[in-house]
Amino acid sequence: MTRTLQNPFIGALAAIFLVVFAASAALAQGFSTQARHAILIDAGTGEVLFEKNPDALMPPASMSKLMTMVMVFEALKNNQLTLDDKFFVSENAWRRGGATSGGSTMYAKVNTDLRLEDLIRGVIVQSANDACIAIAEGLSGSEEAFGEAMTKRAREIGLEKSVFKNATGLPHPEHKMTARELAKLARHIIYELPQYYKYYSEKEFTWNEITQGNRNPLLYMNIGADGLKTGFTREAGYGLVASAVRDGRRLIMVIAGMKSSKARRVEARKLLDWGFRRFRSFVLFQRGQVVGHARVWGGTEGWVQLMSKEPVRVMLTPDERKSVRAEVVYDGPLQAPIQPGTQIGRLRFAVAGSEVSEVPLFVVNSVEEDQRQWKRALDTLKFMIFGG
Repeated sequence: MTRTLQNPFIGALAAIFLVVFAASAALAQGFSTQARHAILIDAGTGEVLFEKNPDALMPPASMSKLMTMVMVFEALKNNQLTLDDKFFVSENAWRRGGATSGGSTMYAKVNTDLRLEDLIRGVIVQSANDACIAIAEGLSGSEEAFGEAMTKRAREIGLEKSVFKNATGLPHPEHKMTARELAKLARHIIYELPQYYKYYSEKEFTWNEITQGNRNPLLYMNIGADGLKTGFTREAGYGLVASAVRDGRRLIMVIAGMKSSKARRVEARKLLDWGFRRFRSFVLFQRGQVVGHARVWGGTEGWVQLMSKEPVRVMLTPDERKSVRAEVVYDGPLQAPIQPGTQIGRLRFAVAGSEVSEVPLFVVNSVEEDQRQWKRALDTLKFMIFGG
């Protein structure tokens, strides 16, 4: 957690420049797409490699079922649900999401109880609307209430624009998302709920003696893809949220507004191939390596060492002559006592003045409080002269 010292004589922000090296502008486009909305990010850092209209609200269609699953996965993680819990398939779920609806369905029978794990596979593999509605009614009583809960949780995990009005993504004038927030949601599932991500790579699921294949076309291409979700309505066009891993690097991609499933398939692979080919992952600091220092006020030591708990990687194009600047940013000065492992700042990367990614930094060494008044006065004088 960032530590801030309230002191009228000391500045509030300290920044230590660490690294300047030849590299590329990661935001340089060099790619065009027919998609109305698109974004490609490095999954590990969140660094944006390509974007097109990423912040414009759009109908997400079934891609918003990612949020439906986040609600389920988090309830499982928090032991509020189990995979064996039963959910009732109401007449509403059957009529609006079942075979008679004309939409994606797992062909669940009306007035039956289904295991949650079967419903999960129905949603993810078959894009089943009946499964989504059964889950929504079981967790919140109605789709409307579930949509409100989805929107509330979306805000809590950093989705500032997304609004959910149902569990399915079926057309509603206020049910909207952005490509950027779909990518953030995919990243949340991959890294915060990894034990459930495996369902997105399943290629088929059979229910009620009907086998359906996963609608994600990239799963069948042997290109490292292992998720996540397609979407289609007439209003939204064809869209896809996908992730793939090659040589230990994971990318997340969103495209939306395509005119056909074939165009979606071709464009999705093209964007992923371009990202993996153009950008390389550079490890700048190893796990636990000291990357900088932060000044301390009122302590037995004047500085603390800072490190990242994970290897610090940045996706760069080595062929372009642009510069990446890395800096440690923290609210300061830090006030003793300070314990090891405390998060106090961020290692921020910028290209051509634009921030591309950042990673949290943690204190390496402890610093005890120094009660001597002359030492505190000296620290204050140092901050007035040298800053944070």
